[in-house]
Amino acid sequence: MIIVLNPHATKEQVALFKNTLEEKYGVTVNTWVGVESTVLGLIGDTTQIGEDWVSAQEVVESVKRVQEPYKKVNRKFHPDNTVIELPTGQKIGDGSLCIMAGPCSVESEEQINYVAQRVKDAGAAFLRGGAFKPRTSPYSFQGLKAEGLDLLKGARKVTGLPIVTEIMRVNHIDMFESVDIIQVGARNMQNFELLKELGKTDKPILLKRGLANTIEEWLMSAEYIMAGGNDKVILCERGIRTYETATRNTLDLSAIPIVKKRSHLPVIVDPSHATGKSSLVEQMSLAAVAAGADGLMIEVHNDPKHALSDGAQSLTPDKFDEVARKVFALKKAYDEIMNS
Repeated sequence: MIIVLNPHATKEQVALFKNTLEEKYGVTVNTWVGVESTVLGLIGDTTQIGEDWVSAQEVVESVKRVQEPYKKVNRKFHPDNTVIELPTGQKIGDGSLCIMAGPCSVESEEQINYVAQRVKDAGAAFLRGGAFKPRTSPYSFQGLKAEGLDLLKGARKVTGLPIVTEIMRVNHIDMFESVDIIQVGARNMQNFELLKELGKTDKPILLKRGLANTIEEWLMSAEYIMAGGNDKVILCERGIRTYETATRNTLDLSAIPIVKKRSHLPVIVDPSHATGKSSLVEQMSLAAVAAGADGLMIEVHNDPKHALSDGAQSLTPDKFDEVARKVFALKKAYDEIMNS
């Protein structure tokens, strides 16, 4: 249930009304204070709360029931966009375009430091890199694990770029204490025990859409994290599995405006995993910006032909320079059009 409060209601009246709802009906009341209005979001069993009774309260302007199963993620509960700001100053969801770039897998100190410096010089705000790698084949390179995390931290020290890397298991959370953004990969989107534990952390969580999951299922996974108390969630569209074989996955760009209408969380796009082909990354990056994405996650490798994982979808640093110039130029033009 969503309750919009009368803008003239006093703090005392609002506090008394909230206490009545919580104590009499046993619901949790989330408060969102906007520029023009204050909204109360009721979470729990609201079937016993009559709309007529709520409407009759002096502090209430309007009331409506919410049909969607996700509440904290829902834009109706939080009309303004969520902006996630890191201690180092980078923001996601504030209207700018953030780029997370780096290799699929961390392979060596020389490799990650070189790529980190190159993507930073091109305008990337975050360094992405895999230390733990989920692979379809048990015989494929699985990442450097703890050593890879140390190398990412070293690259952060050299470049100042916050790091984004994927977590695989609940008992790895302590290892990720110094990671800036924890990524939940597509295969773990519905690992609910992991999501619940990440909900207890204070780290931004980048949640990738599952290989064959609907938008509602994706948002419900985000709800698991937020229900635990962590509202720093970033959604990442990385393509879904369809019958098409021309690309690794099918990039669902329509998900961007759909999610933005339903949720207040920022949405970024990973064109590298979506297409699986480096030749398509530029076009899909531009298309994602035109569709309203808050950011991009792009794989960059200093020597894609000899990469230990996903070299076919990785850009060279020189090509990334070119793509970054174009997407930032398009973002500027996009903002001018949308604001005209």
